[in-house]
Amino acid sequence: MSTRSTSPEKWALCVVRCCLHLPQLFSTCVAFSLVTDMGIGKGAIGNWSLCIWGFCFTVTLITSITELCKVQSCFPFFWNNFPVTYACYSALVCLSVSIIYSVTYIQFLPYGPHRDRAIAATASSCIASVLYAMEVACTWNGYKIMNTTCYVLTVPGLLKVLETFMAGVIFAFLSNTSLYLHQPALEWCVAVYSICFILAAVTALLNLGEWEHRLPVEAVITMLSVLLYISALVLWPLYQFNEEFGGQPQRSSDGDCRDELTYNMCTWDQRLAVAVLTAINLLVYVADLGYWARQVSVGTEDQLRDS
Repeated sequence: MSTRSTSPEKWALCVVRCCLHLPQLFSTCVAFSLVTDMGIGKGAIGNWSLCIWGFCFTVTLITSITELCKVQSCFPFFWNNFPVTYACYSALVCLSVSIIYSVTYIQFLPYGPHRDRAIAATASSCIASVLYAMEVACTWNGYKIMNTTCYVLTVPGLLKVLETFMAGVIFAFLSNTSLYLHQPALEWCVAVYSICFILAAVTALLNLGEWEHRLPVEAVITMLSVLLYISALVLWPLYQFNEEFGGQPQRSSDGDCRDELTYNMCTWDQRLAVAVLTAINLLVYVADLGYWARQVSVGTEDQLRDS
């Protein structure tokens, strides 16, 4: 990783990050405080949202202190990779929390102070997501000026962030083990999500550590992930929504979905969410495969031209 920059440029980027960290801390703290202070049952979705906001607040605070105290060299990994990687994931998780919390919780609340607080918490989470995205954009521009490379700010790096993030959201829905334990085909789908997540995470970590000769290996891993996700995209809807395989084609057939107020997504909605997320993540893997296919094609043309 090349870093040809002057100390003032690095310090300027650090100042910009810290200026963004202040409203990030405020937004996540407000969202966390509002939901905590509501005083009513929050269910799994509310508790999951609180964990996300609390985690983002804590890591952002630690990152700010580390950069202000200039102790980045105490960490084993190159520090330039960590803040922007964390900001990418924080922007995505805060946005997903805002969407899931509003869709599965706020719409069922009666009009009143609790609903207003929940809406305000969702708005604060959206603001935090925008602020984290701004940090990614500012870091991207700063690294261009300083001629500093970073894996996360490349096309394959961003795709790996999306792949692992989408898998993480899928795992959140799969915390309800009743969705898949009754059927071996569905257990295979869960294994697919786990295998592909591990492969993507390991690949990202190796690239953050400046792994060389990654082109053929990463292309093969991406191809394998695409094939595995295709099998999951076929099997999951087939065994969840087809009556011949024990599925429930209609939402009304799920008794959990008939409750007027629920703090958890009903089982049928969770099945549908996993199916949709599987299709989206497959598209991300296909885009990743297309990128590596193009890289292999360009490399082959260069070799033929040299010979």
